[in-house]
Amino acid sequence: MNPTPKSQSTLSRNPGGALPGTQSREGSHTSQQFPSDTSKIKFDKIDASLFDEIARDMAKKLAENSRSNKPTQLRRFYDEICMWSERVEMEEKKFDELLPFIRMLNAKAAYAKGRNGLVDDNFVNLIRHCLSEVKNPKTMKNFKLFMEAVMGFYKELRPKDS
Repeated sequence: MNPTPKSQSTLSRNPGGALPGTQSREGSHTSQQFPSDTSKIKFDKIDASLFDEIARDMAKKLAENSRSNKPTQLRRFYDEICMWSERVEMEEKKFDELLPFIRMLNAKAAYAKGRNGLVDDNFVNLIRHCLSEVKNPKTMKNFKLFMEAVMGFYKELRPKDS
């Protein structure tokens, strides 16, 4: 069985309906987003730059897309990450039972991307990578702290967004 090549209609489109790097229906040019590098994000052995340079770089990447990644949307994800972190902290012995529900954030990020681009590929990839790093209560706490740092830098970069 040979896979059929993807047609343009199945490629990811940005909120204006255009393919990345092309003209939208409204005629405004959209810039192509390059994927963010998540390889330095590790939660088991924390690098001194994790909550500073690495978090700032991720915030810059998320802030580049003015059509997506609105603060309200990112805050919803951050609030849920905080909720799961608190729950894990209270019930550490149930971590393995909670992990599938924590990882459901991947599906929620994909859904938000599919809903008129509420978040972009960079955010979906960030959540996916971070969740793959969550393996125990300690790494869950570090995930929450990392996202707290990202949100702080993001607010600095897009202070007037709502």
